[in-house]
Formats: sequence, C-alpha cells, structure tokens
Amino acid sequence: MELVDGFADQLALVDVQGARRRVNVGMLDAPPLPGQMILIHMGFAMEVIDEAKAERALSGLELMGRGRQQPPQPGGSLA
Repeated sequence: MELVDGFADQLALVDVQGARRRVNVGMLDAPPLPGQMILIHMGFAMEVIDEAKAERALSGLELMGRGRQQPPQPGGSLA
C-alpha cells in the first residue's frame, strides 16, 4: 500500500489479488499500514480487517462467482 501524492492522504495504491488498484482510504480513521488488509467496497476502504475476515470475504465472493452445478430443471426449480 502506498499513498498517492496530492490527494490529502485519501487515495492509495493497494494490491488486490495481485493487481494494483486505487482505493479511497479517507473513510478510515487512519491510512492502513503496509501489510494490513482492508475491506473494499466500490473503491472505498470500509475497514481494516484481520486475515480470518479477509478469508471469509474472499470465500463468499468466490462462491457468488461460481456457476450452478446443474442447469435449472423444467418447471422452475433450481438444482
């Protein structure tokens, strides 16, 4: 994490799963320290989180991104 000059310490470059992203950290009490994990929503850092919470959040996102195991059945029921 590194703060971007010229944005009143509110914009940072962070690593998101290996990709560098700009994130607004202005809603946090203080800018996160390098190595700290943050919960990001729509480009804004919402809170500093621990590794366990980060793992739960990533698991939920992965689950939402998976396709169904079986296609919908005739009659409207989902498998």
